[in-house]
Amino acid sequence: MSTVSSKVFSSNFSAIQFWDVRSAYLSLVNHCAWEKTPLGLLVTIRNDEATKDEIEKGAVLLLDRISFDEGKVYSGKKTATRMKQFKGYFGDIVVSKINARKGAIGIVEGNDTIGSTIHFRTLIPNNKKIDTKFLWLALRSSFCRNQFVILTGGQGKGEISETNLLSVEVPYPSLPVQQKIVGYWEKGNINANKHAELSHNISDSIPDYLVLEIGLKPLKQAHSRRSFVSFWKEIDRWGVNLAREMTCQPNLSKSPFPVVSLSEVISDLQNGWSPKCLGRKVEGDEWGVLKVGAVSFGWFDERQNKALPPNLTPREQYEVKPGDLIISRANITQYVGACALVGKVRPKLMLCDKLFRVIWKQDSTVLPEYLNEILKIPHLRWQIENNLTGASPTMKNISKPALMALQFPLPPLSVQEKIIKIIESKRVESRALLQKASDNRKTLVKKVEKFILGTLSVEDF
Repeated sequence: MSTVSSKVFSSNFSAIQFWDVRSAYLSLVNHCAWEKTPLGLLVTIRNDEATKDEIEKGAVLLLDRISFDEGKVYSGKKTATRMKQFKGYFGDIVVSKINARKGAIGIVEGNDTIGSTIHFRTLIPNNKKIDTKFLWLALRSSFCRNQFVILTGGQGKGEISETNLLSVEVPYPSLPVQQKIVGYWEKGNINANKHAELSHNISDSIPDYLVLEIGLKPLKQAHSRRSFVSFWKEIDRWGVNLAREMTCQPNLSKSPFPVVSLSEVISDLQNGWSPKCLGRKVEGDEWGVLKVGAVSFGWFDERQNKALPPNLTPREQYEVKPGDLIISRANITQYVGACALVGKVRPKLMLCDKLFRVIWKQDSTVLPEYLNEILKIPHLRWQIENNLTGASPTMKNISKPALMALQFPLPPLSVQEKIIKIIESKRVESRALLQKASDNRKTLVKKVEKFILGTLSVEDF
């Protein structure tokens, strides 16, 4: 559904619930062919209050958020609260009173009981009248989300009242039709998920492919047994966790290629500058500083930046350029040593001091693409994670000497080129499958929306 874009229109006051230009447009164009019924006749509000003891013991998991795109409930990260919490059980629908208009409506899944504040409402669907998943789909449809906009006055930050929430008109086909729509939705998601899963499997297989190509064996996982046997000569320092890690120490000598240290194939590692920046991203022609998250996920994200205050002079020697290989030296354990090659990048972005840039040797024997991939294999991750420092679990560090001492097999340039070409073909295939999954989901959402509005018959599919 789209609203009229004309600035001038006419309407009867009787047709408008709230006066606001957008709300008035929506009142006129928000149509559904099915019979409609108020939400309050299809659900009851769950008002079970969680006790302090239940929260402290983890019997009730605090709600973290409800995603806008998927309408999925996330809970369990927060463990303390000063606010009253209302319980939600399997099959309940949780509505964000602030962000329902953006799709923040989810179904409680699994056996965990969740707790949410007064800024949410937990609904118990009457399954004799309405299918839970159909109601979830309907509430997230444009027809109901537009009503949320109207019932909060059309403003950006309105919170819908309980009375207004229960007054929302829900599309109400017969229960068998509801179930057919849900069945179509679920089948379409299964097909889309197959493509997404294939994409992830191909992407996840790349480090294993590289390991085999350079003649190494897959790295064993550190075991969790409470008693084990290990040779003293295999253990540099004593400690239960250290000893367990040593039992899976990578053996690089099995590779047919020479093993080199990072210091042998690059000239240096340069880290940047971390001045006190503004609390926003760069705009226009401003200078900015990259955040450590710019490389955390193995690809370069220039959006992870903060604007440099205008009273500070930029240090141009730290400006990031296409072709740079950037490595994180500080973060939580799994992201220390994360790296990414810079492709396209906007001008005037500088490295922060938690990021290293590789300074290449002339006539280097290592391809930037190869180094970028080799740093991601388990054998290098083991070396990185066993050289971390820092007492805080949320901020670990690796020193420049420790990074420069990393060892890995180095094939001839021709072999590196062949490996990278195959890896890139795998990534192209993975991206194509992921795009197909995304396209299928978008088509599915549009079609199901039409089923919910009654403008397309699910019986024809």
